[in-house]
Amino acid sequence: MKILLTGASGFVGSHILDELLARGYGVSILLRPTASRRFLQRHLGSVVVREGSISDPASLGKALEGVTHVIHCAGATRAARSEDYYRTNHIGTRNVLEAIQAREGAIRRLIHVSSLAVSGPATAANPAREDSAARPISEYGKSKHAAEEEVRNRCQAEFVIVRPPAVYGPRDDGFFSLFQAVQRHLLPLPSDTQELSLVYVKDLARAVAELVTRPEASGQTYFVSSSEVVTARRMAREIASQTAHWTVPFPLAPVAFLPLCLANEMICRLFGRAQLLNLQKYAELRAPGWVCDPSKLRRETGLDCPTALKQGVAETLAWYRQEGWL
Repeated sequence: MKILLTGASGFVGSHILDELLARGYGVSILLRPTASRRFLQRHLGSVVVREGSISDPASLGKALEGVTHVIHCAGATRAARSEDYYRTNHIGTRNVLEAIQAREGAIRRLIHVSSLAVSGPATAANPAREDSAARPISEYGKSKHAAEEEVRNRCQAEFVIVRPPAVYGPRDDGFFSLFQAVQRHLLPLPSDTQELSLVYVKDLARAVAELVTRPEASGQTYFVSSSEVVTARRMAREIASQTAHWTVPFPLAPVAFLPLCLANEMICRLFGRAQLLNLQKYAELRAPGWVCDPSKLRRETGLDCPTALKQGVAETLAWYRQEGWL
Protein backbone atom coordinates (compact mmCIF):
# COMPACT_ATOMS: atom_id res chain seq x y z
CA MET A 1 0.00 0.00 0.00
CA LYS A 2 1.24 3.49 -0.89
CA ILE A 3 -0.72 6.56 0.21
CA LEU A 4 -0.68 10.05 -1.29
CA LEU A 5 -1.60 12.69 1.27
CA THR A 6 -2.60 16.20 0.18
CA GLY A 7 -2.52 19.04 2.70
CA ALA A 8 0.25 17.44 4.75
CA SER A 9 1.81 20.78 5.72
CA GLY A 10 -1.36 21.99 7.45
CA PHE A 11 -2.64 21.57 10.97
CA VAL A 12 -4.86 18.52 10.36
CA GLY A 13 -2.80 17.07 7.52
CA SER A 14 0.41 17.04 9.53
CA HIS A 15 -1.27 14.99 12.27
CA ILE A 16 -2.65 12.56 9.70
CA LEU A 17 0.91 12.19 8.39
CA ASP A 18 2.17 11.46 11.92
CA GLU A 19 -0.44 8.73 12.29
CA LEU A 20 0.21 7.13 8.89
CA LEU A 21 3.95 6.93 9.49
CA ALA A 22 3.44 5.57 13.01
CA ARG A 23 1.51 2.71 11.39
CA GLY A 24 4.32 2.00 8.97
CA TYR A 25 2.56 3.05 5.78
CA GLY A 26 4.50 4.21 2.75
CA VAL A 27 3.50 7.82 2.16
CA SER A 28 3.97 10.40 -0.57
CA ILE A 29 2.99 14.00 0.14
CA LEU A 30 1.94 16.65 -2.36
CA LEU A 31 3.73 19.82 -1.32
CA ARG A 32 3.77 23.28 -2.85
CA PRO A 33 7.31 24.72 -3.11
CA THR A 34 6.21 27.65 -0.93
CA ALA A 35 4.46 25.52 1.73
CA SER A 36 5.77 25.65 5.27
CA ARG A 37 7.81 22.64 6.39
CA ARG A 38 7.65 23.48 10.10
CA PHE A 39 5.42 20.54 11.04
CA LEU A 40 7.02 18.17 8.51
CA GLN A 41 10.74 18.61 9.01
CA ARG A 42 11.29 15.47 11.07
CA HIS A 43 9.43 13.33 8.51
CA LEU A 44 10.99 14.56 5.26
CA GLY A 45 13.46 11.67 5.22
CA SER A 46 10.63 9.14 5.61
CA VAL A 47 8.26 10.29 2.87
CA VAL A 48 8.37 10.88 -0.86
CA VAL A 49 7.86 14.58 -1.54
CA ARG A 50 6.04 15.38 -4.77
CA GLU A 51 6.15 19.08 -5.56
CA GLY A 52 2.88 20.46 -6.87
CA SER A 53 -0.63 21.34 -5.81
CA ILE A 54 -4.23 20.32 -6.32
CA SER A 55 -4.62 23.32 -8.62
CA ASP A 56 -1.95 21.88 -10.95
CA PRO A 57 -3.35 18.77 -12.70
CA ALA A 58 0.01 17.83 -14.22
CA SER A 59 1.66 17.65 -10.80
CA LEU A 60 -1.19 15.48 -9.51
CA GLY A 61 -0.63 12.94 -12.25
CA LYS A 62 3.04 12.61 -11.31
CA ALA A 63 2.24 12.50 -7.58
CA LEU A 64 -0.05 9.49 -8.07
CA GLU A 65 2.63 7.31 -9.66
CA GLY A 66 2.91 4.10 -7.63
CA VAL A 67 0.08 5.19 -5.29
CA THR A 68 -2.81 2.91 -4.27
CA HIS A 69 -4.72 5.12 -1.81
CA VAL A 70 -5.33 8.88 -1.55
CA ILE A 71 -6.16 10.99 1.50
CA HIS A 72 -7.34 14.36 0.27
CA CYS A 73 -6.97 16.80 3.15
CA ALA A 74 -5.88 19.95 1.28
CA GLY A 75 -8.37 22.78 1.34
CA ALA A 76 -8.97 26.46 2.00
CA THR A 77 -10.48 27.35 5.38
CA ARG A 78 -9.99 31.08 4.86
CA ALA A 79 -9.89 33.08 1.65
CA ALA A 80 -9.78 36.69 0.50
CA ARG A 81 -12.62 36.17 -2.00
CA SER A 82 -15.48 33.71 -2.28
CA GLU A 83 -14.20 32.32 -5.56
CA ASP A 84 -10.97 31.29 -3.84
CA TYR A 85 -12.88 28.75 -1.73
CA TYR A 86 -14.32 27.16 -4.86
CA ARG A 87 -11.02 27.24 -6.73
CA THR A 88 -9.34 25.23 -3.99
CA ASN A 89 -12.06 23.17 -2.36
CA HIS A 90 -14.28 22.41 -5.34
CA ILE A 91 -12.12 22.60 -8.46
CA GLY A 92 -9.08 21.28 -6.57
CA THR A 93 -11.07 18.20 -5.59
CA ARG A 94 -12.23 17.77 -9.19
CA ASN A 95 -8.58 17.84 -10.27
CA VAL A 96 -7.76 15.11 -7.74
CA LEU A 97 -10.62 12.96 -9.04
CA GLU A 98 -9.59 13.40 -12.67
CA ALA A 99 -6.04 12.39 -11.78
CA ILE A 100 -7.39 9.29 -10.01
CA GLN A 101 -9.51 8.45 -13.04
CA ALA A 102 -6.48 8.75 -15.32
CA ARG A 103 -4.74 6.03 -13.29
CA GLU A 104 -7.33 3.57 -14.63
CA GLY A 105 -8.10 1.59 -11.49
CA ALA A 106 -4.71 1.85 -9.79
CA ILE A 107 -6.19 3.91 -6.94
CA ARG A 108 -8.21 1.64 -4.69
CA ARG A 109 -9.63 4.16 -2.18
CA LEU A 110 -9.99 7.91 -1.63
CA ILE A 111 -10.52 9.40 1.84
CA HIS A 112 -11.99 12.87 1.36
CA VAL A 113 -11.79 15.23 4.35
CA SER A 114 -14.83 17.51 4.29
CA SER A 115 -16.52 19.52 7.07
CA LEU A 116 -19.56 19.87 9.31
CA ALA A 117 -20.01 23.22 7.54
CA VAL A 118 -21.59 21.25 4.68
CA SER A 119 -24.54 20.29 6.90
CA GLY A 120 -25.10 23.75 8.31
CA PRO A 121 -26.17 24.81 11.82
CA ALA A 122 -27.66 22.24 14.20
CA THR A 123 -28.20 21.90 17.94
CA ALA A 124 -27.89 19.07 20.45
CA ALA A 125 -31.66 18.62 20.37
CA ASN A 126 -31.55 18.05 16.62
CA PRO A 127 -27.95 17.34 15.60
CA ALA A 128 -26.73 17.03 12.05
CA ARG A 129 -26.69 13.45 10.77
CA GLU A 130 -25.18 12.01 7.64
CA ASP A 131 -28.56 11.66 5.97
CA SER A 132 -29.63 15.23 6.83
CA ALA A 133 -30.06 17.65 3.94
CA ALA A 134 -27.02 19.85 3.28
CA ARG A 135 -27.69 23.43 4.42
CA PRO A 136 -24.37 25.30 4.28
CA ILE A 137 -24.57 28.98 5.22
CA SER A 138 -21.06 30.12 4.25
CA GLU A 139 -19.13 30.07 0.98
CA TYR A 140 -16.67 27.76 2.69
CA GLY A 141 -19.46 25.29 3.51
CA LYS A 142 -20.94 25.58 0.02
CA SER A 143 -17.56 24.94 -1.60
CA LYS A 144 -17.02 21.85 0.57
CA HIS A 145 -20.51 20.63 -0.35
CA ALA A 146 -19.66 21.05 -4.04
CA ALA A 147 -16.48 19.03 -3.45
CA GLU A 148 -18.46 16.23 -1.79
CA GLU A 149 -20.81 16.11 -4.76
CA GLU A 150 -17.82 15.76 -7.07
CA VAL A 151 -16.61 12.78 -5.04
CA ARG A 152 -20.01 11.06 -5.02
CA ASN A 153 -20.66 11.62 -8.72
CA ARG A 154 -17.21 11.26 -10.26
CA CYS A 155 -15.01 9.05 -8.09
CA GLN A 156 -14.29 5.74 -9.80
CA ALA A 157 -12.41 4.33 -6.81
CA GLU A 158 -13.91 3.38 -3.46
CA PHE A 159 -14.34 6.51 -1.38
CA VAL A 160 -15.07 7.57 2.19
CA ILE A 161 -16.10 11.11 3.13
CA VAL A 162 -15.33 12.33 6.66
CA ARG A 163 -16.92 15.46 8.09
CA PRO A 164 -15.15 16.80 11.18
CA PRO A 165 -16.59 19.71 13.15
CA ALA A 166 -14.23 22.39 14.53
CA VAL A 167 -10.83 20.80 15.16
CA TYR A 168 -8.46 21.79 17.97
CA GLY A 169 -5.16 20.54 19.35
CA PRO A 170 -1.39 21.00 19.04
CA ARG A 171 -0.33 23.14 16.03
CA ASP A 172 -3.75 24.83 15.73
CA ASP A 173 -3.68 28.59 15.20
CA GLY A 174 -7.48 29.01 15.32
CA PHE A 175 -8.42 28.34 18.93
CA PHE A 176 -4.92 29.50 19.86
CA SER A 177 -6.30 33.04 20.24
CA LEU A 178 -8.27 31.89 23.29
CA PHE A 179 -5.09 30.52 24.89
CA GLN A 180 -3.27 33.76 24.08
CA ALA A 181 -6.00 35.88 25.66
CA VAL A 182 -5.90 33.89 28.89
CA GLN A 183 -2.10 34.12 28.93
CA ARG A 184 -2.59 37.91 28.84
CA HIS A 185 -5.04 37.72 31.77
CA LEU A 186 -8.16 38.26 29.68
CA LEU A 187 -10.99 35.74 29.79
CA PRO A 188 -13.08 36.02 26.62
CA LEU A 189 -16.60 34.81 27.31
CA PRO A 190 -18.26 34.06 23.96
CA SER A 191 -21.83 32.88 23.70
CA ASP A 192 -22.87 30.26 26.24
CA THR A 193 -25.87 29.28 24.14
CA GLN A 194 -24.21 28.26 20.87
CA GLU A 195 -23.65 24.51 21.23
CA LEU A 196 -20.60 22.99 19.57
CA SER A 197 -19.25 19.63 18.56
CA LEU A 198 -15.45 19.51 18.56
CA VAL A 199 -12.84 16.93 17.67
CA TYR A 200 -9.34 16.64 19.07
CA VAL A 201 -6.97 16.53 16.13
CA LYS A 202 -5.25 13.28 17.10
CA ASP A 203 -8.61 11.50 17.33
CA LEU A 204 -9.45 12.74 13.84
CA ALA A 205 -6.08 11.60 12.48
CA ARG A 206 -6.51 8.11 13.96
CA ALA A 207 -10.00 7.77 12.47
CA VAL A 208 -8.82 8.85 9.01
CA ALA A 209 -5.91 6.38 9.12
CA GLU A 210 -8.25 3.57 10.17
CA LEU A 211 -10.74 4.31 7.40
CA VAL A 212 -8.07 3.77 4.76
CA THR A 213 -8.52 0.00 5.12
CA ARG A 214 -12.00 -0.51 6.59
CA PRO A 215 -14.08 -2.36 3.95
CA GLU A 216 -17.37 -1.52 5.68
CA ALA A 217 -16.70 2.21 5.20
CA SER A 218 -16.70 2.12 1.39
CA GLY A 219 -19.08 4.70 -0.08
CA GLN A 220 -20.01 6.10 3.32
CA THR A 221 -20.03 9.57 4.86
CA TYR A 222 -19.15 9.90 8.54
CA PHE A 223 -19.13 12.67 11.11
CA VAL A 224 -15.85 12.27 13.00
CA SER A 225 -16.41 14.05 16.28
CA SER A 226 -16.39 13.78 20.03
CA SER A 227 -19.81 12.95 21.43
CA GLU A 228 -19.31 15.71 24.03
CA VAL A 229 -21.26 18.91 23.30
CA VAL A 230 -19.65 22.10 24.63
CA THR A 231 -19.74 25.87 24.14
CA ALA A 232 -16.93 28.30 23.32
CA ARG A 233 -17.45 29.83 26.77
CA ARG A 234 -16.92 26.49 28.44
CA MET A 235 -13.76 25.97 26.43
CA ALA A 236 -12.47 29.41 27.47
CA ARG A 237 -13.16 28.64 31.13
CA GLU A 238 -11.39 25.28 30.81
CA ILE A 239 -8.33 26.97 29.34
CA ALA A 240 -8.33 29.55 32.15
CA SER A 241 -8.65 26.84 34.78
CA GLN A 242 -5.72 24.85 33.42
CA THR A 243 -3.53 27.89 32.79
CA ALA A 244 -4.04 28.98 36.41
CA HIS A 245 -3.71 32.68 35.59
CA TRP A 246 -5.86 35.36 37.12
CA THR A 247 -8.13 36.76 34.43
CA VAL A 248 -10.54 39.60 33.81
CA PRO A 249 -13.84 38.37 32.33
CA PHE A 250 -14.61 39.87 28.93
CA PRO A 251 -18.14 39.01 27.67
CA LEU A 252 -18.40 38.64 23.90
CA ALA A 253 -21.89 38.51 22.44
CA PRO A 254 -21.95 37.54 18.75
CA VAL A 255 -22.83 41.11 17.76
CA ALA A 256 -19.53 42.25 19.33
CA PHE A 257 -17.69 40.54 16.48
CA LEU A 258 -19.56 42.48 13.79
CA PRO A 259 -17.26 45.57 13.63
CA LEU A 260 -14.15 43.38 13.40
CA CYS A 261 -15.74 41.15 10.78
CA LEU A 262 -16.76 44.20 8.74
CA ALA A 263 -13.26 45.66 8.96
CA ASN A 264 -11.67 42.38 7.94
CA GLU A 265 -14.12 42.06 5.06
CA MET A 266 -12.87 45.40 3.73
CA ILE A 267 -9.26 44.25 4.09
CA CYS A 268 -10.10 41.11 2.12
CA ARG A 269 -11.70 43.05 -0.70
CA LEU A 270 -9.22 45.92 -0.88
CA PHE A 271 -5.93 44.10 -0.36
CA GLY A 272 -6.74 40.46 -1.16
CA ARG A 273 -5.56 39.22 2.24
CA ALA A 274 -7.50 36.31 3.73
CA GLN A 275 -8.85 36.90 7.24
CA LEU A 276 -10.28 34.32 9.63
CA LEU A 277 -12.98 36.68 10.91
CA ASN A 278 -15.11 38.16 8.13
CA LEU A 279 -18.80 38.39 7.26
CA GLN A 280 -18.86 34.69 6.34
CA LYS A 281 -17.57 33.80 9.80
CA TYR A 282 -20.00 36.21 11.42
CA ALA A 283 -22.93 34.23 9.98
CA GLU A 284 -21.46 31.10 11.57
CA LEU A 285 -20.95 32.86 14.92
CA ARG A 286 -24.63 33.84 14.99
CA ALA A 287 -25.88 30.31 14.30
CA PRO A 288 -27.69 28.53 17.17
CA GLY A 289 -25.20 25.69 17.18
CA TRP A 290 -22.82 23.43 15.27
CA VAL A 291 -23.56 19.96 16.57
CA CYS A 292 -23.32 16.60 14.81
CA ASP A 293 -24.17 13.05 15.79
CA PRO A 294 -21.09 10.78 15.43
CA SER A 295 -22.93 7.56 16.32
CA LYS A 296 -22.91 6.19 12.76
CA LEU A 297 -19.10 5.99 12.78
CA ARG A 298 -19.11 4.13 16.09
CA ARG A 299 -21.98 1.84 15.08
CA GLU A 300 -20.59 0.82 11.68
CA THR A 301 -16.84 0.79 12.35
CA GLY A 302 -16.36 0.73 16.13
CA LEU A 303 -14.31 3.92 15.87
CA ASP A 304 -14.83 6.94 18.11
CA CYS A 305 -13.14 10.14 19.26
CA PRO A 306 -12.65 9.57 23.00
CA THR A 307 -10.65 12.66 24.00
CA ALA A 308 -12.73 14.85 26.30
CA LEU A 309 -12.34 18.63 26.28
CA LYS A 310 -10.45 18.66 29.60
CA GLN A 311 -7.79 16.24 28.35
CA GLY A 312 -7.58 17.84 24.91
CA VAL A 313 -7.05 21.31 26.36
CA ALA A 314 -4.36 19.96 28.70
CA GLU A 315 -2.41 18.34 25.86
CA THR A 316 -2.81 21.38 23.63
CA LEU A 317 -1.68 23.77 26.36
CA ALA A 318 1.36 21.60 27.08
CA TRP A 319 2.33 21.66 23.39
CA TYR A 320 1.95 25.45 23.08
CA ARG A 321 4.22 25.90 26.09
CA GLN A 322 6.76 23.34 24.92
CA GLU A 323 7.01 24.95 21.48
CA GLY A 324 7.19 28.48 22.85
CA TRP A 325 3.86 29.61 21.46
CA LEU A 326 2.89 30.66 24.98
